[in-house]
Amino acid sequence: MPNKKDIVIKGVAASPGIAIGKVFLLENDDICLIHKEIPENARKDEKKRLNDAIEKTKAELKITHDKINNVLGKNYAQIADVHLLILEDPTIRKDVDKLIDDGVNVEYAIFKIIDKIVRSFETIEDDYFRERKLDIQDVGKKIIGNLLGKQRKTLANSNEDSIVVAHNLTPGDTVTIKEKLVKGFATDIGGKTSHTAIVAQGLAIPAVAGLKVISSQVEADDIIIVDGNKGEVILNPSPETLVKYKKEYNVQFAIRKKLEKLKDLPAETIDNHKVLIFANIDNPDEVQTVLDSGATGIGLYRTEFMYFNRNTMPSEEEHFEKYSKVTEAMSPYPTIIRTIDLGGDKLTKMGLLNMEREANPFLGLRAIRLCLKYPDIFINQLRGILKASAYGKIRLMYPMISTLTELHEANKILEKVKQDLKKENIKFDEEMDVGSMIEVPSAAMIIDAIAKEVDFVSIGTNDLIQYTLAVDRVNENVASLYDPLHPTILRFIKHIIDESHKAGIGVGMCGEMASDPYYAPILLGFGLDEFSVASAQIPKIKRVIRSISFKNVQEVAEEILKCGDRDSISKIISTIQIQ
Repeated sequence: MPNKKDIVIKGVAASPGIAIGKVFLLENDDICLIHKEIPENARKDEKKRLNDAIEKTKAELKITHDKINNVLGKNYAQIADVHLLILEDPTIRKDVDKLIDDGVNVEYAIFKIIDKIVRSFETIEDDYFRERKLDIQDVGKKIIGNLLGKQRKTLANSNEDSIVVAHNLTPGDTVTIKEKLVKGFATDIGGKTSHTAIVAQGLAIPAVAGLKVISSQVEADDIIIVDGNKGEVILNPSPETLVKYKKEYNVQFAIRKKLEKLKDLPAETIDNHKVLIFANIDNPDEVQTVLDSGATGIGLYRTEFMYFNRNTMPSEEEHFEKYSKVTEAMSPYPTIIRTIDLGGDKLTKMGLLNMEREANPFLGLRAIRLCLKYPDIFINQLRGILKASAYGKIRLMYPMISTLTELHEANKILEKVKQDLKKENIKFDEEMDVGSMIEVPSAAMIIDAIAKEVDFVSIGTNDLIQYTLAVDRVNENVASLYDPLHPTILRFIKHIIDESHKAGIGVGMCGEMASDPYYAPILLGFGLDEFSVASAQIPKIKRVIRSISFKNVQEVAEEILKCGDRDSISKIISTIQIQ
């Protein structure tokens, strides 16, 4: 390595925290595969080799399941179950068998099928679902490794002074990292929503992913800093940098200990104004993290994960199974389930419709529009949600409502499903609350009408800001214009809250704005009733709320609404008194 101090490499903040230690390099175990022609009389033996490798891989995955279950509980252990489901996917097996019948050797057949599936995931916009390709790659590599009798490199020699650097890690590796007291890890690939990152977050292991070539830039025992807060690593840090990060580590450790004490305390201001703090989840694996964080409910259960990596629509029973499991685990706290929020182009391979990728999917056939156009999808999900409502407190929420007509049509379908279930003598919560996301400007403008016809609303700031300001927040050319403090956005939020309160219903917020402690005082001052945020942010939001006066932030909020530019708003925010 060149003799240069402070080489900073930016990646993705996969799990928060700071770690300082020596590199333990887990070198990439990529395998060079050759396409071999298998004669017809040997193809039966080739399939037996496949069966044996699958059985061995299954046994390894069950060991991983048990390890995760012992450390983090059954909800995290379901991550290993996802790998088992991929392993047992009949479609994958059928495609591999077909290639073997065509004379392709089994190792190369698996590689080709897995590679084809992974490529299909590259076009998915949602980070969480795009990261599922790593699960498929992990399973494929395990099978091929077992076919070749290749032993995977292990973390056996790592120790409490180590920072693991690798091309990629599996969720099982992450548990081993915790067992070996390793300080943190850095990987070439992956992101914040990979299953490896989710396990790392649950175990509080600092991690940075998506560093591209970090595994080829370091050598064993190099000193390295992993900054999981900023999403960067520092190679060969100078003495000054080491001192700075050690101080920062000590400060954050002290803050974390203070935040942990807030878990069971109410989200209440110093002058006794209470709000609710709920959590957002993408899949059932996260429920234990939600409970451990001190959340008093789930404010946004995104159901889209059920529609990926498959060629058929999820069944009513699958919907029921997933929702009832989450609802039972969260009881007596509420779970707000948002109905499918996907574009039609994502569902073409399931035979829904012949639809190419839309030029502008954010303005296309998605969310409630898709459900109203293809009600069978909607009905299937509604039946699963309603049946699960008998097992806990479920609240149903429609995404992307832009007109009263859409709301009326959705409710008409919901009522029909309820009547059908009654005829079938199937139990459900007949008083289940029904709400709407407010995430497009048209809905914000007619909130007075919408609020009279729903039991609650939740503000989706990510899309509301994007649609209102005409800004694609992931487009680097205009991302700087994406501004939660734009006066129009703040006035929209205040208007939504005021009109909803006039109608006697509560208002939540489940966009990223709710997760940022900087905005918490303003939102509180506007009268927001419920913050629904990432689990890791709950103690931080609670700390701010418990440190301010409701009367004070109400006064500040009124001043902010008079401002016409961001700079003036920022100056007023700086005057908020936090005790």
